[in-house]
Amino acid sequence: MAGHSKWANIQHRKNAQDAKRGKLFTRLIREITVASRINGGDPSSNPRLRLVMDKALTSNMPRDTIERAIKRGIGLVDCMEYEEICYEGYGPGGVAVMVDTMTDNRNRTVAEVRHVFSKHGGNLGTTGSVAFNFTEQGVLSYPAGCNEEHIMEVAINVGANDMLSYPDGSVDILTSSADFSRVQNALQAVGLAPETAEVTQRAISEITLNLEEARQMVKMLDLLEDLEDTQSVYSNADILDEILGKL
Repeated sequence: MAGHSKWANIQHRKNAQDAKRGKLFTRLIREITVASRINGGDPSSNPRLRLVMDKALTSNMPRDTIERAIKRGIGLVDCMEYEEICYEGYGPGGVAVMVDTMTDNRNRTVAEVRHVFSKHGGNLGTTGSVAFNFTEQGVLSYPAGCNEEHIMEVAINVGANDMLSYPDGSVDILTSSADFSRVQNALQAVGLAPETAEVTQRAISEITLNLEEARQMVKMLDLLEDLEDTQSVYSNADILDEILGKL
């Protein structure tokens, strides 16, 4: 079990607590459509689709909206052709940043992403330039006030890799991407359903930023997340609690 910073806690939960529901729904609909197009519309045989459907239902997306997105994905309804592109680059202080996008206009998206990087002290890199700084992991999150010891005991027994505890009392269970669904199902089976659950990219090592670098980094990440075609943004920034309090 490892402790973790307030910044990491905020960053990990940001997408799950996105107040802009329209933006969140747009991201989920695109992901459902693409997942269905690639691997079919049956969630029982399409783990990627099943995962995003669970996330959509948790976010209170209506089932008929989910079903329409699946139909678009498998070609029963006309829809735009979305392309998945991951942009990689460096932010203030040499922080590694990855931006997952789904777009129907590659030229528009790369121009918007490059503009945000350049405006806030970063630069867009080539494919593979920062991806080695991250590893794909499953993350199951529990809110403050949860039974930390019980969750840890069950999680480790069913094959979780680690548990991170935060200053506010919330915890994250970490799994490999391959074990994610099995661990989630095992926890739910004993009444320990997570508040949020996702397969994400976690930084292998982090870069600590000073106040000015942190100020630029937060602005840059916010703008990248607000771009129309952005699905997820990952970085290996570490902002100390005393600096975070000044922002």
